[in-house]
Amino acid sequence: MERRVLLAVTLSFLVLFAYQSLVVKPKQSAGRTAKPAAVAEPAAPESGSGPTAQTPAAPANAEPAQQEPASLVGDAAERDVVVESPEIRAVFTSRGAELKSWTLNKYLDDNRRPVDLVAAGSPASEPRGFALRTADEALDRRLRSALYRPSAPALTVGPEGRQLTFEFRDESGLEVRKTFEFGADGQPYVVTFTAVVTRAGSPVEVSVDSGPGLGDVSRSAGSGSFLSPNYYQKPEGILHRDGKVSRLPASKLVDQPQQDGRFRYVGVDDHYFLNALLLGDRAARVRYHVLPVTMPKGANHLVAYEASLDGALDRVRFYLGPKEFDILAATDRELVRAINFGIFAWLVVPLLRSLNWVDGFVGNYGWSIILLTIAINTAMFPLRHKSVVSMRKMQALQPEVKAIQDRYAKLKASDPARQKMNVELMNLYRERGVNPASGCVPMLLTFPVLFAFYSLLSQAIELRGAPFVGWIQDLSRHDPWYVTPLLMGATMVWQQRITPSTADPTQQKVMMFMPILFTFMFLWAPSGLVIYWFVSNLWAIGQQYATNYLIGPMPARAAK
Repeated sequence: MERRVLLAVTLSFLVLFAYQSLVVKPKQSAGRTAKPAAVAEPAAPESGSGPTAQTPAAPANAEPAQQEPASLVGDAAERDVVVESPEIRAVFTSRGAELKSWTLNKYLDDNRRPVDLVAAGSPASEPRGFALRTADEALDRRLRSALYRPSAPALTVGPEGRQLTFEFRDESGLEVRKTFEFGADGQPYVVTFTAVVTRAGSPVEVSVDSGPGLGDVSRSAGSGSFLSPNYYQKPEGILHRDGKVSRLPASKLVDQPQQDGRFRYVGVDDHYFLNALLLGDRAARVRYHVLPVTMPKGANHLVAYEASLDGALDRVRFYLGPKEFDILAATDRELVRAINFGIFAWLVVPLLRSLNWVDGFVGNYGWSIILLTIAINTAMFPLRHKSVVSMRKMQALQPEVKAIQDRYAKLKASDPARQKMNVELMNLYRERGVNPASGCVPMLLTFPVLFAFYSLLSQAIELRGAPFVGWIQDLSRHDPWYVTPLLMGATMVWQQRITPSTADPTQQKVMMFMPILFTFMFLWAPSGLVIYWFVSNLWAIGQQYATNYLIGPMPARAAK
């Protein structure tokens, strides 16, 4: 039974690591093709507002310039409008009244600057956030190139929220009004958007574009491999429909870019951030677009979407922010499912709350992980103790078990006489008071906690940028000196050697290869996850010695 447990554990983790390392390279979409673009590192946040130094290039598919109708209501020159709050800094351009930058003040990128969720370096032909689309391409170009008049040169958002309006009107009878509301209901990452477009007094049906996609893609660059998996989720589509959350990788979006139905929310996410249109329960048509990009660390892609709603774009809400559980829950309870905690999410959530509670006292997530790991292993001590005791009893019986098996070794499995072997084995177990399953069942009960902690430490944004000690300055990154993975591998070897085993010597030598394999796979794992595994191994080793002391040396028993 112990071999089956070890095999189950091994296969489970191999599946997890294989899943992490699977990366499907996106194909070009037939609907909207684009050449691979090089995405530069985000520039430092701009200070203040004012006219831009350079006008964006016209879309690549633009027709020869024609005389545009004169503007009656608009801006004299293109300029930036900055919206600031303690949590975000947004930059809108008056050209098209579109979003140029959306930086999160409390989350830093690899250069220790606030993360910008708007991808930098995307082609000028790609619409920016909140760009409007219609069935008329010429009108689309006009909506994007027009200079809108902002209601304020800059905006500071407080607890009560603020509103920003862009207006445009020309001689042809085209009138456009875009309204953005920030910080409503104490939700700093939610934008309430309204767009009204009329031409000659008649309303025009419009859809809204998300922009080029989430810009925090440096960590997920590269393809990864089985022994060096990429632990960070690449950008992909996400939608909530019929009470279920569906994740749409790039390969699926290329083949099936359009999604229709009634959605609670729909959008794009990556490992730590989310750009979602919050629809409640509203019919919509969403078309995704995959844009391959080239980065210093390897190939990657951006994912954008265009949403056409059943009805007007009137006070529709967008969430552009972190996948932090409490923030998502305050926005929409179902939005927490955007965090990919897996099938053990029901257990991950209390573990996450426990980790945050411990960190509230300790002030360091690394030490908090260690303390919570010790607490969990202490709670599981009786189960593991019972399992080890059962394994010791089974190990003591191995000479007699092998003697029985050898007597029937020459019989075929289908031979009725071979069934006597099972009867003899069961009689032996009954005589010695050993239950073969008692060594496996207690360990199986600990698996949900094991996998839940794995999901927590792999997905929780709280660990992003959280320092531990010395050289480990980000628990969501791998150990740059590979010290903790090597120590973890050493403890796995140590634990393997002292754990009671019913396998024959050849099988035991084969099983010793597993710590080496796991060490290689954990070299690139988030250091917070490796610390948890290392501390768990140390605890298991100490518990093994404690159990051996409590139950005494294994009695020698000769085969009958």
